Amino acid sequence: MTDILLLLIALLYFLVSAILFTFGLNFLYLTWRAWRENRVPQPAPPDPAKWPYVTVQLPIYNEMYVAKRVIEAAVKLDYPTDRLQIQVTDDSTDETREIVRREVAHWQAQGVNISHLHRTDRSGYKAGALQAAMPQATGEFIAIFDADFVPPPDFLRRALPHFLDELGDLANRPTEAKEKVAFVQARWGHLNRDYSWLTYLQSLAIDGHFMVEQFARSRAGFWFNFNGTAGVWRRAAMEDAGGWTADTLTEDLDLSYRAYLRGWHGRYLRDLVVPGEIPPSFSGFRKQQHRWARGSLECARKLAPQVWRAPIPFRQKFQATLHLTGYIVHLLLFILTLIYPLVALFTARYPHLNTLYGFAYLFALTSVAPTLFFLMGQQQLGRWHWRMLPKILAISVVGSGLMLNTARAAWQIWRQPDGVFERTAKFGIEQKEQDWRQQKYQLRFDSIVYPELALGMYSLGTVWLATNLESWGIAFYALLFGVGLIFAAATTIWQTISVYRRQKGVKEIGDRRLEIDQSPISNL
Repeated sequence: MTDILLLLIALLYFLVSAILFTFGLNFLYLTWRAWRENRVPQPAPPDPAKWPYVTVQLPIYNEMYVAKRVIEAAVKLDYPTDRLQIQVTDDSTDETREIVRREVAHWQAQGVNISHLHRTDRSGYKAGALQAAMPQATGEFIAIFDADFVPPPDFLRRALPHFLDELGDLANRPTEAKEKVAFVQARWGHLNRDYSWLTYLQSLAIDGHFMVEQFARSRAGFWFNFNGTAGVWRRAAMEDAGGWTADTLTEDLDLSYRAYLRGWHGRYLRDLVVPGEIPPSFSGFRKQQHRWARGSLECARKLAPQVWRAPIPFRQKFQATLHLTGYIVHLLLFILTLIYPLVALFTARYPHLNTLYGFAYLFALTSVAPTLFFLMGQQQLGRWHWRMLPKILAISVVGSGLMLNTARAAWQIWRQPDGVFERTAKFGIEQKEQDWRQQKYQLRFDSIVYPELALGMYSLGTVWLATNLESWGIAFYALLFGVGLIFAAATTIWQTISVYRRQKGVKEIGDRRLEIDQSPISNL
């Protein structure tokens, strides 16, 4: 019986390690590709002879702190006014609705072509709101900005020339310019990068995604996705791909791949930056990652079979699969965390297997790939310094702490097929002096911290066991996972307590002021 268990654990360990090795190698490949492609400048295309009609859509749902900001940014876009339409697709149920109504009315009085589209229900969530607005959209191209983003005034003038096949004479254009370009995606910047250690770490991760992954995939001819905001879609491509659908929680990834499957392509503009607000709350960050993880896995289940049936080269199919299934890495780390004690015990009981398990350690060497990936992102931005290395290493530790968060997302795909789109709360935070803890939209305490703490302690127990058995590789990785899990749980608990105390203090001050205002002396 023991030998059978040994065989099963060994097979599972090697399988998980091999898949992680594959993802790690791909991280290294994308990092190298980004470095190489950065040395090949791409000239900007000329302006079209005639600017096309554009509709700017601003999806909003309970965004009282940032709604006015994004509307003002959209109105300030430097584009021919007779060819620009702005739609505020508003599903709000709180004060945001009135804020949007007043702001839209103000700009309408100034002659701006802007409309307020409010739905009485939230069917389809963001995808439903965008699709419901399409019949009233007049643009040939649809630009989309989430409420927490602030597009620069020249955004449209810099993005639209990259749809070359319909915006100008093709006679003297390069062959690659004749592709059917479905969407153009800009890079995300950061409004509050230095607000806290959490926003700073998130900015490093976002920079890695946009400076390395999106850039390398686009330059290599691989499929990459529209990121849901800070981009422009060709309306014909959206309609050809079937429009927005709400059967996954990442409607942007879903539409992107359906467009690719129809023969369209995407363009990524790394030099066009649209700053956005990073969640200052760990609970908000956790919810965002949960939505992205679940949505990505839903898209993988829905679209991966179609990708492998598509008439495209094997390398594109392979890369698309890795792209769609990226969050599986967290699930694999979860499995490793659970089986590490057995692996350590079996290698100690059967010393002759140490050599075999040593091969799995070779797989684990690619765990440095994410560090190099994020490092390259900062190097490409000209920000790299050796003092940043501990912070970049911290990204991997914090990321491993979300393994249970991703496991829950995967579990819910089967247990709760109809997922709820939980938007990430935005607080209008740009300056360090601002305090998000006393504002609305605070999330309820997430009980996942209890299993995170338990699994974190389990991992620390694995460290103790592996150290005694002199299984140093397992001890090292178990320590990283344990610290990450306990850190995620502890940060959530600490911020929850901090929010409670802050709001309680604000309420007490308000109550005292009310008592003073209502006192007989104050009425004299």
